[in-house]
Amino acid sequence: MAIKGRRESDNNNDDNDDMEAPLLASDSFVVDLLPTYSNTTSQVALVGAEVCPIESLDYELVENDLFKQDWRSRSRSHIFQYVVLKWAFCFLIGVLAGGTGFLTNLAIENVAGAKFVVTSNMMLAKRYELAFAVFAASNFMLTMFAAGITVFFAPEAAGSGIPEVKAYLNGVDAPGIFSLRTLVVKVIGTIAAVSSSLHIGKAGPLVHTGACFASILGQGGSRRHHLTCKWFRYFKNDRDRRDLVTCGAGAGIAAAFRAPVGGVLFALEAVSSWWRISLLWRAFFTTAVVAVVLRALIDVCKSGKCGLFGKGGLIMFDVTSENTAYHFGDLPPVIILGVIGGILGSLYNFLLDKALRLYTRINEKGKVYKLLLAATLSICTSCCIFCLPWLATCKPCPADAAEACPSIGRSGNFKKYQCPPGHYNDLASLFFNTNDDTIRNLYSAGTDDVFQPSSIITFFVASYFLGILSYGIAAPSGLFVPVILTGATYGRLIGMLMGSYSNLDHGLFAVLGSASLLGGSMRITVSVCIMLLELTDNLLLLPLVMLVLLISKTVADVFTENVYDLLVKLKGFPYLETHAEPYMRQLTVADVVTGPLQVFNGVEKVGNIVHVLRTTGHNGFPVVDEPPFSDSSVLYGLILRAHLIVLLKKKKFVHSCTLSGFDTSKQFCADDFGKRGSMGNNESIEDLKLSEEEMEMYVDLHPFTNTSPYTVVETMSLAKALILFREVGLRHLLVIPKSTSRAPVVGILTRHDFMPEHILGLHPFLSNKRWQRLRLGEFDFTKSTLSVY
Repeated sequence: MAIKGRRESDNNNDDNDDMEAPLLASDSFVVDLLPTYSNTTSQVALVGAEVCPIESLDYELVENDLFKQDWRSRSRSHIFQYVVLKWAFCFLIGVLAGGTGFLTNLAIENVAGAKFVVTSNMMLAKRYELAFAVFAASNFMLTMFAAGITVFFAPEAAGSGIPEVKAYLNGVDAPGIFSLRTLVVKVIGTIAAVSSSLHIGKAGPLVHTGACFASILGQGGSRRHHLTCKWFRYFKNDRDRRDLVTCGAGAGIAAAFRAPVGGVLFALEAVSSWWRISLLWRAFFTTAVVAVVLRALIDVCKSGKCGLFGKGGLIMFDVTSENTAYHFGDLPPVIILGVIGGILGSLYNFLLDKALRLYTRINEKGKVYKLLLAATLSICTSCCIFCLPWLATCKPCPADAAEACPSIGRSGNFKKYQCPPGHYNDLASLFFNTNDDTIRNLYSAGTDDVFQPSSIITFFVASYFLGILSYGIAAPSGLFVPVILTGATYGRLIGMLMGSYSNLDHGLFAVLGSASLLGGSMRITVSVCIMLLELTDNLLLLPLVMLVLLISKTVADVFTENVYDLLVKLKGFPYLETHAEPYMRQLTVADVVTGPLQVFNGVEKVGNIVHVLRTTGHNGFPVVDEPPFSDSSVLYGLILRAHLIVLLKKKKFVHSCTLSGFDTSKQFCADDFGKRGSMGNNESIEDLKLSEEEMEMYVDLHPFTNTSPYTVVETMSLAKALILFREVGLRHLLVIPKSTSRAPVVGILTRHDFMPEHILGLHPFLSNKRWQRLRLGEFDFTKSTLSVY
C-alpha cells in the first residue's frame, strides 16, 4: 500500500522504511545544528533549549453528521452558557495574569532589593572585597537556581516564550509549551533570573505565563483531575483555545507594563495570525481586568506592606514635566534618533542571531553545558556591574536635588558607591539598580546634569552587549526590558550631544531612544507607541514617538527581519508568513504535492484502517465513495486520525461492507471526539487491542467524515493557496483534479508543503535565481538568495 509522506502526525513510526526523511526546519541554521533524527512523521524544532517534534493545530471545524446533530440539539441556554463561560474564562485569565504580574514584580523588587541593600551596606563600611563576594555569590545562586529548574523540570520554559506563543497562534503545536509544569517553572525562574542582575526582562515571560493560564483554563476539563463538567466540553477544540491564548498573551503585556490597550495591540500586531472583532472585545476586557487588579494591589502596597517594593516595576515612570513643549526645530534630532535606532536595532538582531547559534551548539551537548553557560554569564555580568562603576569619577551632589543625595540602599539617582560624603557615582546609579529603577532614573525629567557622557557611553556599551549575551541561556528571560533600557541610554546620549540644537529634556530623549530601539529590533510600532504612552502617562509624547518609531522601523527593515521572526526561524517552527514569496506565483499546487496518496473508502475494513494508522503518521485521510455507494468515484470528505482512533476504540463495527444504519447521536457524543489538551491523555493506535474477528469487520466512516473540507484545483497558484491556507487557519487542504476523468483527489497540502526548503527541494532550479522582494507593508527592499531561507 503506497503511502504519502506527511508531516502532520499524532505519533511517530521510526521503523517504516517507505517514508520520507524529515525536513528539519525552515532555516539553514537549524538544519546545520540539529542532529538528524529518524523522526519520519513530523518536523522538529527547538522548544526552549530542547529538540521536540511539532505538529499543526486543527482550527478548522469538522462538519460531520455528528457535529451537525450536536449543534441542532443545543438550546438557547446552551449557547448562553457557552458565551458566559468564555467571558468568565477571560475574566479569570485577567485576574490570574494581573496577580502573577504583581507578585512577580513584588518578588523581584524584594529579592534584588535585599541583595543591593546588603551589598551597599558593605560598600559603606569600605569592605569592598566582601561586598563583591556577596554580590557575585547571590547572583550566581539565583542564576543557577533559575537555570537548574528550567533544565531539569521544564526546558520549554527557557527564553521569553513569545516565539512559542507566536508559532502556536499561527497553527503550530509544540509539546509542553503551555503545561502546568512550564507555568510554574516560568514564574519561579523569571523571579530568580531577573533578580540575579542578568540583563534580561520579565515582559516576555509574563506573555508566556498569560498564555499558559489561558491554555490550562481552555483544556475543556481533565478526566485525570476529575474536572469533567459538561460545560467544559465546549472548549475541547483548538479554535476556542486559540482565542483564549490570544487574550492571555495580551494580558501578559498588560501585566508587565500596566498597559491594557498596549496589551491588546501587542496581541494583534506581534503574536496573532488570526483576528476578528469579537476577539478584540474579549482581549480588551481581559486586559482591563488586569489593569483593575494591578491598581487594587498597588494601592495595598502604598500602605507599606510590600517590603522593598519601590518606584520601579509597575509604578508609572515620571519622565517629563506636565507641559512638554517641542517645536519644528526639535525634529532633526528626533529624526537622527530614529535613524540610529533603526541601525542599532538591526545590528542588535544580527548579533543576537550569532550569539544564539553559538549557544545552540553549546546547549546541545547536554545539561551540564547549559548550566556552565549560565554560570559563566552570571560571573561575567557580576564582574561588569561591580567593577565598571569604579571607572566613573565622583560628582558632588546637586544642591537642589529632589531626593536624598547620596541615596543609601537600592534605588535612586545618586548612588554613593565608593565616593566620599556629599558625592555620588552616576555610573553606579545605572548599574547598581534593578532594570526598572534604572529606566526610571534615565526617564526622569530635570536630570540633564546628573549623568556624565562618559558614564552614559560606558553603560550603553555594556547594556547593549550584556542584553545580547544574556538572552539564550537555559532560563526564563525576556528582551523587552533590556531593549527599553539600552534605548533609553543611547537616547540620553543623543540628548547630550544635541543639547545645543534642541530644547528637549534628556528624559524625553531617553523615552524616544527606547521607542527607536524597540522599533528597530522588534518592528512593532502601534503597540509600542501606546505602551510607552501608558507607561509614561504622557499623551503629549504621541507625535514624537510615532515619528521615531516609523523612521527606526523603516531603516531597520532594510537590513534584517524583526527579532521575533528571527527567533521563530532559529527554533525551526514552520511559521506561515503573511506574504507569499515571488517564486510561489510560478508554481501551482500540483507542483508541490507529492504522492502517492492513501485514501479510505466510505465503508472501510477495520484491518486496513489499523494497518494504515500503524504504518503512517498522517493526521488526515480523504474518504472516497466507490460504487455501489455512489455512481462513480466521488470525494466524500476528510476524516481525522484522532476520530478514527475513537471509532476503533468504541468498536461500533458491522460484519459486512454496508452502511451501519445506527443513529450516531445515540452511540456517540460530541465529547468523544473533543480534542484533549496538554493535561489529557491522547489515545494512540498502539493502545488499542483488537481481535482477529474484529479486524475482519467494517466501519462506516460517513457519519464521522468532514463533508465540507477546503479544496483547491490543482492548477491554483501556490501563492494563492498559501494565503487561503493561512487566513483560514487550515491544517489540510485537499487538491482536486482539473479533469473529472481522474481520481477525485490528487493529494493533500499541509503546512510542510508551503515551507521554502520543501519547495526548493522539489524544484532546485529556483534556488539559483535571485528575486527582488518589494513588500511595501514591511518596507523590505532587500535582495535575498532563496537558498538561504
